[in-house]
Order: sequence, then structure tokens, then C-alpha cells
Amino acid sequence: MTDYLLHLADTTLILSQRNSEWCGHGPILEQDIAITNISLDLLGQSRNFYQYAAELISQKNGNTVTEDSLAYLRDPSEFKNVLLAELPRGDWANTILRQYLFSEFQFILFEQLKNHSDTQIAAIAAKGIKETTYHIRWSKEWVIRLGDGTAESHDRIKAALSTLWAYTDELFIPAEYEVNLGIDFDIMKKIWLEKVIAVFEEATLSIPENIVMQTGGKNGLHTSELKLILTEMQQLQRTYPGAEW
Repeated sequence: MTDYLLHLADTTLILSQRNSEWCGHGPILEQDIAITNISLDLLGQSRNFYQYAAELISQKNGNTVTEDSLAYLRDPSEFKNVLLAELPRGDWANTILRQYLFSEFQFILFEQLKNHSDTQIAAIAAKGIKETTYHIRWSKEWVIRLGDGTAESHDRIKAALSTLWAYTDELFIPAEYEVNLGIDFDIMKKIWLEKVIAVFEEATLSIPENIVMQTGGKNGLHTSELKLILTEMQQLQRTYPGAEW
């Protein structure tokens, strides 16, 4: 269970970190605030999962583990986030499309987890559904706006799709620690595809063909991008161990 909690926490933490790179750089103030708020939502979800994981690990090992030590004192190979989350920020179209693809997945996942036998996981998922509903609505509107907009906006989001699609299969390929959690990944993928294809039709986009899918993040096999993210994110804690605000 702790590995799965770390997977959920790592994924939302890294995606939050990526999205936060837009803070102060959004195309207009309103959207700058929107993407920053989404980053904070993801960070809050991450904290909830880390706190619960830390509690379980501490109980099992007898050592004090905290959300900070899990986020700031683990090496890249110990992180279990999906590769999609760690890819470079890219342009606005890339950020929008990644958030949309992930949010549709996350909503379906939380719908399953809110009925989980572990009441704490169920509670985190139930709270997350409310946030993810907004994330979907916001990012979906942007996907349609860019896809069915100008020639340039269409080309940009089409280019983003050709890059990001290769990392979507990993969302639905269970790692060993996900096998016995009662999650039906096949049903999830079917629902997810139906929702995504419907939005793509509005956005005049098509799913890329002959794409080689990329996996490994759930098992600690990452791109070089994750090391760069963690080097920046963990600098303070590793330079001044135990530092607190």
C-alpha cells in the first residue's frame, strides 16, 4: 500500500512542480492564476498521500518518516511518478494538453478510490474529485479552443499531442503494487478514451498512429528530466537538513 501511496503522491507532486513553472509567466493574468491554483491543488493532494504514507512507514519500521523526508530526501530512482508528469513544461499547448489527459484519468481513478476499503484513501479521493472536476473543465475548454482555433494554435496542440500521447499508456498499465488494489484499469482506459476522443473531435484533433509507448516511471525508471526537477526542488532541504519554515 505504501508504494501505491508514494506513486500517487510523487505523480501529483512532480506535475504540480512542472505546472508551477508558469507562475508569473501565463499568457494572461487570469490563466496565470488558474494554472497556479491547479498546481496548489495537486500539491495539496500530494501532501495528503505523503502524510498517510509517512504514517504507515513510521508504524511499520519504527523510524520517524515525514512528508518532507519523502518529498525531499529520496533519489530519482525511488520516485514512482508516471513519466507524463516529469516531461518538460513546453509551451502553453503542451501544458494544457498534459493537464487535460491527466485530469480525465485522475477523475476516473478517484471515482474508484472513493469507495476503497481504506477509509483514508477513500476520503482523499473524494476530496480530490471536487478539485479534478474543475481541472477537467478548465483544461478541456483550452484544448478545444486551441485545437479549433487558429492555424498556429492547432499546429501547436497537435505537436503537443504527438509528443505526449506516447506517455499515456503507462497510466493504465498496473505496476506490481497496483495489482491487488481492486482497480479495473481496463475499464478505466475504456472510459478515458471515450471522453478524450469526444473532446478531440471538438478540437479537430486525431489520436496519433504508430506511436511507441513509453513506460517505466512507476518502477523508478525515469527520464533525465526528473533529476533536474529534484535537484532544484530538493536543494534547500539537502543543503540544510531538517530546516523548517
